[in-house]
Amino acid sequence: MQMPTHIVAVGGIVENEEGKILLVKTQHGGWVFPGGQVEVGENLLDALSREVKEESGIDIVINNLIGIYSNTAIHKWYDGITDVPTKLMLDYACKSVGGELSVSVETSDSRWVEKEKVLEWISGPAYRTRFEAYLNFSGSIHYMEYVTHPDFVLKLNTLM
Repeated sequence: MQMPTHIVAVGGIVENEEGKILLVKTQHGGWVFPGGQVEVGENLLDALSREVKEESGIDIVINNLIGIYSNTAIHKWYDGITDVPTKLMLDYACKSVGGELSVSVETSDSRWVEKEKVLEWISGPAYRTRFEAYLNFSGSIHYMEYVTHPDFVLKLNTLM
């Protein structure tokens, strides 16, 4: 039996004490909230703290899980050759607790954006949908299934 291959990733919607949201500008995806793949042997919370720090320079405390998302499309990476497998993403609400805004090899800019203006900055439909889930969070975990290629299609949207 061949074991399945999936990417597991985490995302952090980070608020500062003024209620602004942390956004980073990526090479391929425009403005997004920070996050990324969980490395082998790494737990979800450590992965999220590492990704936010690497991409933005900000230290966080993780408050709660707000959403679980399945991207069930297999598509080609930006190189047009490499297959990107299905992806499971877990988004968390976070608070900033220190650090200084910076950039990395993955990001070209980082900044704090007024919460009500975030959707003006994020153009990717999957990130927009996930941020809307954060804005509408009422204590129940959002679960969504979508595909991002060739076009974004939301296939399932439910609360758990």
